[in-house]
Amino acid sequence: MTNKYELSDKHLKNLESIIQKFRKDFYAVGKALKEIHEKHYYQKLSFKTFESYVNLRWDMSRSHAYRLIDAVLVIDNITPIGDILPKNEAQVRVLSKLDSVSQQKVWRNFLKTHMPITASNIKKFVSAYLGEQKKSLPVVEVVSKNYKEAVSAMLSQITVAQNEDWKSTSQKTALYWHKVIKEKILWG
Repeated sequence: MTNKYELSDKHLKNLESIIQKFRKDFYAVGKALKEIHEKHYYQKLSFKTFESYVNLRWDMSRSHAYRLIDAVLVIDNITPIGDILPKNEAQVRVLSKLDSVSQQKVWRNFLKTHMPITASNIKKFVSAYLGEQKKSLPVVEVVSKNYKEAVSAMLSQITVAQNEDWKSTSQKTALYWHKVIKEKILWG
């Protein structure tokens, strides 16, 4: 029975030769790194972690290796759209933050603009797209029964405090708790 980490030396050498040979080809490097990462091939070379493998073997930061891997996923996702693809990882990076459907939609619409394919132009286009998304999202009011009851109880207490001319609870304290609740909602 073969160990899941076993692979032919030839296959691993092939993957590493891709990284060496195509250092400038972000897609080929990312694809090789993705397989080495997913299948834990780095352990065959006595590296305990993928991070130490990319750092020591390729003088590459952990974050850059993962960006290259993410870029592979984006390129694979948008490839069916056409022959025009981003030329480097920086051009893909902003697309990697979108879900797969949005990646395809944004890339298709970006290509229709005939703007030069630069990381800056893609970033601006994605920012505009996300801005439009925020504007066009319908407001969905979903409030649980428990939440409604808690807010109702709180409003009742505020009414009581107001009617007592803020003797049992100060207005300053009420405003403080309003601030705490607002911050909790915004920052979770």
